[in-house]
Amino acid sequence: MSLPNSDFALTRRAFLGRSAAGLGGLALAHLLSEQAKAGSPLAARQPHYRPRAKAVICLFQHGGPSQMDLFDPKPELTKRHGQAYPGSVEAHFHTQTGKLLGSPFSFRPCGRCGMELSQVLPHTGRIADDITLVRSMLTESVDHEAALRMIHAGKVFPGRPVWGSWVLYGLGSERQDLPAYVVLGDPGGLPVDGPHNWSSGFLPAVYQGTPLRATGAPVANLHPPGGVSAQARRNQLRFLDELNADHLQRNAPNSELEARISNFELAARMQTSVPSALDLSRETQETRRLYGLDDPVTAEYGRRCLLACRLVEQGVRFVQLFLNGQPWDTHDKNAERLRGLCARTDRPSAALVTDLKRRGLLDSTIVLWTGEFGRLSISQGPDGRDHNRHGFSLWLAGGGFKKGYVHGATDEFGYRSVKDVVRVCDLHATLLDALGLDHQRLSHPHEGRNDSLTDVDVTKARVVPALLA
Repeated sequence: MSLPNSDFALTRRAFLGRSAAGLGGLALAHLLSEQAKAGSPLAARQPHYRPRAKAVICLFQHGGPSQMDLFDPKPELTKRHGQAYPGSVEAHFHTQTGKLLGSPFSFRPCGRCGMELSQVLPHTGRIADDITLVRSMLTESVDHEAALRMIHAGKVFPGRPVWGSWVLYGLGSERQDLPAYVVLGDPGGLPVDGPHNWSSGFLPAVYQGTPLRATGAPVANLHPPGGVSAQARRNQLRFLDELNADHLQRNAPNSELEARISNFELAARMQTSVPSALDLSRETQETRRLYGLDDPVTAEYGRRCLLACRLVEQGVRFVQLFLNGQPWDTHDKNAERLRGLCARTDRPSAALVTDLKRRGLLDSTIVLWTGEFGRLSISQGPDGRDHNRHGFSLWLAGGGFKKGYVHGATDEFGYRSVKDVVRVCDLHATLLDALGLDHQRLSHPHEGRNDSLTDVDVTKARVVPALLA
């Protein structure tokens, strides 16, 4: 007996009839038991070719970290500090442009490779021989929201899937009792652009990121209330499954509804798997110190980095860490704010790479540290830096990327990428390539044509072989 299309409420007679027969519940239970098999949109799939990596951890730095203060030493900029810039620059706040602003930080060669890094990144310096540093990035907008959409989703336009969703769409999930795409947000609040940073856009909603809390209950209302027996809970879930199935049948196709039902089913499986996956009590004191969990400055970010490592170890495909707001947006007090941010994030970020390596996971996991753009080489106000889309730096580790390698260069002031330039679309193509996915073949129908992360017909995106080992 099916529910009437015009009314979702069950009559007493209909309820008793359906419950007595139980056939609908049994059939649905069987279908749900098949969730992990080939018919599921989250079933594990073969990549296009042999991958270098199978998982990703993205340490995203909202606001635009200053490349000439962290990763890209510019002695000429320091030498000419306070002089007029010999040319024109594209500034976000055109009425607040000043003179050349040298970095107050010293740089030193790090590791056997001799990679030059800022004094405020001592821990990143210790993993220099494990990372690829790209100093020649280029993006398309100096506006935060548009640049965020670009670095996450490949275009400045809203409504597109982020690259984590594309990865999940292409490769599926290795686990059916854990989310395949996990977002470990800042307990202080959402980043700028909020959930759009992990949206599945026009892909089915099942591929969007799943936020988990790093402290307390990882998911709200994950556990059943006290006093409810296991049998009663099973009966409740079976009844809800029937209602959901009927509702979906009357509203199909509906990607959002399908994703919501799928998430309810996943939540039931997560009741036992998530607490154990996120339990740090088994970690040694040495590991906890490595991430800075013993220091109030680094403890919060360190905990999330350690959780990211554990989630990848448990088979999660894609993990992202975000910060509250856009803290790297240093329009004023640039040096002071960078010191604080690096003190908070440098040690945990380096610890993540070190820990993945000693657990035997770094070769199969890509770690990406990046923001949406960089900063200008001229001052904004007395000691701030405005946005810069023409040149910025990021680093990668593991997953088949070269070790101890510096790629590209900016001009003598750090304003414009001039050598071996890497556009965001090229970065995306290379990341997908490392995961065994051809960026030209990974597509989905949208608005009458096949669309993709790199939209190659428009961007002419290319894999950058020099970044890969």
